[in-house]
Amino acid sequence: MNKSGINNCGLQNILPQVPDQVPDKVSDEPCCGPPAGPPSSDLEKPGYRLMDFVEEFIDTPVGPVPKVKTKLDVKDIISTVVVRTGYGRNNYKVAPDLYATGNPDMESMVLATANFKLSFDHLRKELSGINAWILVLDTRGINVWCAAGKGTFSTRELVKRIKDSSLKKIVGHKRIIIPQLGATGVSARNVKKQSGFRVVYGPIRASDIPAFLKNNQKADKDMRQVTFNLYERFILTPVEIQVVLKPALITAIVLFIISGIGPGIFSFSSVWERGVISVLALVTGILSGAFVTPVLLPYIPFKEFAAKGIIVGSVIGILLMLLMPFALNGLAEFMAIFLFSVTISSYLAMNFTGTTPFTSPSGVEKEMKRFIPVQLGGLLFSSVLWIYSAF
Repeated sequence: MNKSGINNCGLQNILPQVPDQVPDKVSDEPCCGPPAGPPSSDLEKPGYRLMDFVEEFIDTPVGPVPKVKTKLDVKDIISTVVVRTGYGRNNYKVAPDLYATGNPDMESMVLATANFKLSFDHLRKELSGINAWILVLDTRGINVWCAAGKGTFSTRELVKRIKDSSLKKIVGHKRIIIPQLGATGVSARNVKKQSGFRVVYGPIRASDIPAFLKNNQKADKDMRQVTFNLYERFILTPVEIQVVLKPALITAIVLFIISGIGPGIFSFSSVWERGVISVLALVTGILSGAFVTPVLLPYIPFKEFAAKGIIVGSVIGILLMLLMPFALNGLAEFMAIFLFSVTISSYLAMNFTGTTPFTSPSGVEKEMKRFIPVQLGGLLFSSVLWIYSAF
């Protein structure tokens, strides 16, 4: 690269050495590196990046509207898996605006959704073979249900998007379908008053949209029923585990340090020998509270999630003790490790309450007031026992 910042195989070396002339044809032969890639798409515009899910643009009375693919590609699937683990979740969003599937016209239905890309993808993949408009609201990259509770999937935002997209000039009817889980944030009466559009509450799940549209936009009982089955619980557990990784790392360091405390004030050999055991108890507690308890949630006794975590943590903790009977010296070590693992399990299980449809804010608050003192006591007592058992 020269002082001007242009690569030696750049523009000036492709042009012929004749002033004011340009080549009639650019050679596909590589100058340095691989051959030139395909030409830029005609859909690209300066300052804007064309998203992979956009097929083309369709003309409307107010200008071009992006037509999106209804089939998810490999990149979409990989991104979904990554986001399910919690990585990049806060920035996984699409631009709020109007989109299209198929070849919609002025009589095609309008469906509203959040700009969390996972919500957007769930909807568009269910619209295969369906001519429709998708109005994406700016929910700050949050899913419909949570955004409705936070006030971003709202009457105000819906009305704003209807006006900003000039929806009245694109469709001849005055109806817009919103997900049922967004109903808490949207007032149908106020939307009608402020925009002229009538809100139709659609089904809970995007997978029911085709049947809903065929049924004259009427939802049956199953479409209105909230579910939280095994699969739905399982796919939430990676996020629960990812969230606790950083605190777990800090906790592990503290465990190694206090494991070295003993008769000789501090022993580096104990740091390793006892530290590994305590960290194993930490990992066991995390798996019990953040994975096993959520997956088996309906089958575990008691209503309180913290109590469910205690039960699962106790069972798995006992199994852990049975697998390493010779690693523990005395009842104090046994009780310290067991109590610590159960406490971690109880806390993380309680933390899962905000992810389920089974709880209410008042119920969560009541459970926290009841169990957090117990969990703090268990953590303190297990730590004292662990240090005491070294003497």
